[in-house]
Amino acid sequence: EYFWIRVKYSPFPCKILPIIKSGLLVFLCILCYNRNACNNILVFLPIGESYMKLLIVDDEELTRTGLVSSIDWESLGITEILQADDGMNGLEMARLHKPEIILCDVRMPRMTGIAMLERLEKILPDCIPIFMSGYSDKEYLKAAIKLKAVNYIEKPLNPEEIREAILEAQSLYKQKLRSHRGEAIHSLETSTRLALKLTVPSTSSNQEIVDLCLELGNPELLDSGINFTSIIVKLNNTAESSGAVLEDIHREIARFLAHYHLKCLFAEKRVQYLVYHIYGSNPISPTTLSAVGSYISRQYSTCGKHMIAAGNTVTDISKVYQSYASAVILLQNCFFFPAETFLTEDIVNQQPPKPPLPGTLQSPESTFSKYLLSGEGEPCGQFLEELFGYYNGNLTFMPNQIRDLYYQLFSILSAARKKNQVESGFHEKQDLIVDTLDNAFTYEELHESLKEKTAQYFEDAKNSQPENSTIFMIKDYISRNYMNDTLSVKDISSHVYLSASYVCTFFKSETGQTLNQYLTEYRMEKAKQLLSDPRYKISEISSKVGYTDGNYFGKSFKKYSGFSPSEYREKMS
Repeated sequence: EYFWIRVKYSPFPCKILPIIKSGLLVFLCILCYNRNACNNILVFLPIGESYMKLLIVDDEELTRTGLVSSIDWESLGITEILQADDGMNGLEMARLHKPEIILCDVRMPRMTGIAMLERLEKILPDCIPIFMSGYSDKEYLKAAIKLKAVNYIEKPLNPEEIREAILEAQSLYKQKLRSHRGEAIHSLETSTRLALKLTVPSTSSNQEIVDLCLELGNPELLDSGINFTSIIVKLNNTAESSGAVLEDIHREIARFLAHYHLKCLFAEKRVQYLVYHIYGSNPISPTTLSAVGSYISRQYSTCGKHMIAAGNTVTDISKVYQSYASAVILLQNCFFFPAETFLTEDIVNQQPPKPPLPGTLQSPESTFSKYLLSGEGEPCGQFLEELFGYYNGNLTFMPNQIRDLYYQLFSILSAARKKNQVESGFHEKQDLIVDTLDNAFTYEELHESLKEKTAQYFEDAKNSQPENSTIFMIKDYISRNYMNDTLSVKDISSHVYLSASYVCTFFKSETGQTLNQYLTEYRMEKAKQLLSDPRYKISEISSKVGYTDGNYFGKSFKKYSGFSPSEYREKMS
């Protein structure tokens, strides 16, 4: 589709960036190199249906010239006027430029206007014809009516009649578009309902599936010979994709599938999961399935990290759930492969068997704890390599089993820090264990996080100075309770069995900071970590670091960092 843009002359250099179209809204970005240019540029954006192309087909040049010059087409919303001197050329022009309205003479050499529009009816079914003729021929009038011509104007032409006919044609064209949009929306809703219905086990009666197929106007889906393959895309939970972006992706995927004579039903489940039921009269070959998976992966690359799994191919729509269920199982296995992997049953079957469990992994929790507490960095590193080698790509385990194991290992690492009094600096990102597990999209990412934190532990242990046990207890208590808005010096002093006044004096003499300064600094650094994660609202962050008053949190953060929370987030993005 073409959108005409008129830019008034500007003495300043400007660029018009590509148009992004969403429905009937058009967004245009003009890049100016001089702010004064804004006063010199006037942009007219003809939006949507009101701006159309008109094709005039007449073998008399005088008639065409007179029509173009005698009517203010711009006021009628006609942005482009095309001309052809006979039916053959008119047919070619219409195919090439796709005009919304055709003003056409009836009798012309080589091909009549009636014959031309009969052939165009299949190519441009929404195009509105207006016939012109100097002959009062009832047969031509009947043909014009059959072709749903909006009007039949006799020559010599009256400009006012032409204007009225054009306005009527525009009204009819808009009506057709609105009807198509309504049908498209209804069809999309029905298609989505059907796709979702196919992701749950079918009951003894499949009448609802039958009804949806018929409502969709797609009864061939019910044919017993149709083959279905379910493909599921899992997006990273931090991925942000607008509805318009996803619509474009689905449209491109549908176009790609058409090359293989395939179609699909699409549904979105819990935002993060996107389901495609791909179907066709022939089973999808492994080569075609691989090509489809690779193409889908490329389309979703703009949305960040993702996984894709394809279920088994089934015949008959009532069995689609079986394909979907097998794709769900494979999607679980994707956790043990790199992001962007497209996993199929064939790939899983080709995986080599895993060797027996090494002796060091018989009790990984106790082995890991022993190395941490004794300060054995090199053996600990070897242990982690063995751990990764055994579990990576090991499809005999479920992701939750591995997450449970790593939860224990992260907890052991945290306990070792406390036991050996190995303090971590504020400026090092120390996520909560649960957040670390949630943010790991693949097993490799989860393991890398454990490796990094383990290496940091040994580094901190090497560089840290022995700290007074009371100070360590105070800092540890704050690290576990800083999110509590009622946390006070009295609470801290009770925890270490000392008076409040003595704790304040003792903490200042040992660290050079007051207890309140340390608590504020700790909270502000935690706030910085949370602000780098777009999932959290600033109001949520305020309460997460112990501030019930959002305004007071904002002032405290700006005093500490020099930026407001929103400014800091923008700076970090």
